[in-house]
Amino acid sequence: MTLKTIQPEGWATPKGYANGIEARGRQLFVGGQIGWNAQGRFDSDDLVEQTRQALRNCVEVVRAAGGEAAHIVRMTWYLKDKREYQARLKEIGQAYRDVVGRHFPAMSAIQVADLVEDRAKVEIEVTAVLPD
Repeated sequence: MTLKTIQPEGWATPKGYANGIEARGRQLFVGGQIGWNAQGRFDSDDLVEQTRQALRNCVEVVRAAGGEAAHIVRMTWYLKDKREYQARLKEIGQAYRDVVGRHFPAMSAIQVADLVEDRAKVEIEVTAVLPD
């Protein structure tokens, strides 16, 4: 598996994500993960803690396929409240680094009207490219 970060010449360096990732290997598509535990129960209604758990869930699925966090090439975050996300970005960034490390794939964040699970504040889906 090979990964290469793509950064167009002259563009400002992004903080906490990559503008592009080039990858070669087996593709793994992880369905949206929310902030509940392995038993499908929420341990917290706090956005940061739900984010931490959703990220753990994503990484666990990648590990179950034989990969690791560094194999994640893309993340899409669905948020119920972008203002809360922005206000707590420093804490969310720390939770991200605690779970994923200093690996920053291509990312998008989108505010949505609602999520299927009423208590969920964030849903994260990822794409990973694993070694052949």
